[in-house]
Amino acid sequence: MLTIVYAFNFIDRQILVILQEPIKADMGLSDAQLGLLSGFSFALIYVTAGIPIAYWADRGNRRNIVSLALAVWSGMTALSAFTQNYGQLLAARIGVGLGEAGGSPPAHSMISDYYPPEQRGRALSFYSTGIYVGILIGFMFGGVIAEAFGWRTAFLVVGIPGVLFAVFLRFAVKEPIRGRWDTAAESTHKPTLSETMTLLRQRPSFWYIAVGCSLTAFVSYGVGNFFPSFLMRSHGMSIGQVGVVLALVSGVTGAAGTYLGGYLGDRFGAADARWYLWVPMIGGAVAFVPYLYVLLTANTTGLLVVLVFTNLLTTLYLGPCIALSHALVPPSMRALTSAILFFVLNMIGLGLGPFLTGLMSDLLAPQYGEDSLRYAMVISSMLGLVAIAMFYIGARKLPADLAKRQSDRETSLAVV
Repeated sequence: MLTIVYAFNFIDRQILVILQEPIKADMGLSDAQLGLLSGFSFALIYVTAGIPIAYWADRGNRRNIVSLALAVWSGMTALSAFTQNYGQLLAARIGVGLGEAGGSPPAHSMISDYYPPEQRGRALSFYSTGIYVGILIGFMFGGVIAEAFGWRTAFLVVGIPGVLFAVFLRFAVKEPIRGRWDTAAESTHKPTLSETMTLLRQRPSFWYIAVGCSLTAFVSYGVGNFFPSFLMRSHGMSIGQVGVVLALVSGVTGAAGTYLGGYLGDRFGAADARWYLWVPMIGGAVAFVPYLYVLLTANTTGLLVVLVFTNLLTTLYLGPCIALSHALVPPSMRALTSAILFFVLNMIGLGLGPFLTGLMSDLLAPQYGEDSLRYAMVISSMLGLVAIAMFYIGARKLPADLAKRQSDRETSLAVV
């Protein structure tokens, strides 16, 4: 059920990506404005609201928060169909971001109470496959509906079902026992934001995980949010063709790679927790050069074949990194820890990735014309190398941080 919610999250978030070319033509927008629309403006409200909502989730009923959030973001997606100018569409997307801020942190916390530590990598990765289920549905139906009926109809068709599912979720899902797998003292204590930040400052590996995730997301959003436009401009594909192709290639391989990352993390991490970071590090390193081929080749068929391989490898990171972040903190801090992780990830990845890529495309346009977007995407992809380095350093610091967490747990047991 929570995975379906996350799929709605990304249907409503990514529907704009497949629709941005007709919206650009209709409203006369620049690539930088598209980047602000799909990235920075959305991310700013998403991360700003995410921390107080997560603070609420560490104290309140998480199921109810997720249900309310789904109703808000889906409703604002439907309202996007009626916008008449850039300012109105921007306001609607800010509303989507406000709703989506209440989705993942409470859901992460619920999942960590549903599943024991040795299964969380797979459980959180299964949940995270909702990203690519959402991308698959959003791209395929968004592209086909937009081509047949226009972009406004596409917003309505994907927004209204989410509102209905929010009501169903409220009555179908049970709130799990908080801290089910942890000590009573850790589960009942309600830490403040200051206490959570103080503890995370004592866990340097968390910050390397956060930066590694954010730079991976910078490439994912910076390149991915313009990939439909890139295929239309540089490879001559129609919006309907792009929707179907990217739904199948990115949606299916992204979901498979996301679950595989959690599976491999749990499989090898049982013996050495550093594998939770080595898995995405190795995946990013192996995918780097083929990813450049995807962006630079003129061979559309070759591009799509190699994209299957690179997409599988570059989506390994999310489940293992969330599971590891939760392993570093007590249960009463998990929603807030997820919100802080997503604050860094979305501010850098979603906020800056599309905007800076779009801005670079505008700046390169006088010299490179339609290919300006191609070279802007290549420049953005270089940050993938820094992400690999962050995961490597985080893995080196992880054993000491996990030892601190074990010491805290033993102290809590002694108190009980």
